[in-house]
Amino acid sequence: MKRTKLINSELSYTISKMGHTDSLTIGDCGLPIPENVSRIDLALTHDVPSFLDTLDVVLEELCVEEIVIASEIEGKNNAIYKEILKRFENIKVTKVSHEEFKNMTKESKAVVRTGECSPYANIILKSGVVF
Repeated sequence: MKRTKLINSELSYTISKMGHTDSLTIGDCGLPIPENVSRIDLALTHDVPSFLDTLDVVLEELCVEEIVIASEIEGKNNAIYKEILKRFENIKVTKVSHEEFKNMTKESKAVVRTGECSPYANIILKSGVVF
């Protein structure tokens, strides 16, 4: 049995295949997922699992060098925005429009759907290297 917190086999496998600059999206339950991108659906009910809980577990497995968020989050979901910034104090943060964000998800290795029910609780994590 694995020693790390991440026990979802599909998500763990996806992260293990990621290389430098590959991206993984974590989204709220309303984020549209492009048909050609793998969907890892964790949503059980409203807010379960939460966006932040999911993000925290993924960050235990994935080395991140840059994040992309929708610029609208700052004004529409300031609590989540502040929590994101706490987790990425020394990481490049790129803000784009929500429309551009949705378009960028087409390049993700997978989109992880959470049960989060708050606006713009979405993030694209770009993989770094551990050396």
